[in-house]
Amino acid sequence: MKIIEVTDRNSLLMEQLLGVWESSVKATHLFLSENEIESIKRYVPQALKEIPHLIAAENENQVPVGFMGIAEQHLEMLFIAHGERGKGLGKALLRYGMEKYSVKDLAVNEQNPLAKGFYEHMGFKVYKRTENDEQGNPYPLLYMSRR
Repeated sequence: MKIIEVTDRNSLLMEQLLGVWESSVKATHLFLSENEIESIKRYVPQALKEIPHLIAAENENQVPVGFMGIAEQHLEMLFIAHGERGKGLGKALLRYGMEKYSVKDLAVNEQNPLAKGFYEHMGFKVYKRTENDEQGNPYPLLYMSRR
């Protein structure tokens, strides 16, 4: 596994990252319906293009199997392909983000307890909860930070 800073956000890479996103969301966001996932999916390419720092984890074939996006010191997104989960990719990406970009906070869906547990394991603690996500949908968010 190799961590790379994405500099060329070409259409092939964006398609591959969208596949990683969809695989990850379908495995972890069990509270979302198929229609909701399809609806959210339409906004992902734009988010990938606009995030200031896009970092990918590639397998030995140089195919992305995970990625994260960082804005300032905030982790905006972290997704690992379903078949690659549990192999330390999330830890490696997050550590990279904490070391290189001083990532200190994030928001996670309350209904994704595995992600919450992962971030707690990595030293983050909940400091705030909202009833709705940032788009106003009824998915509570937990805001987490590390000192």
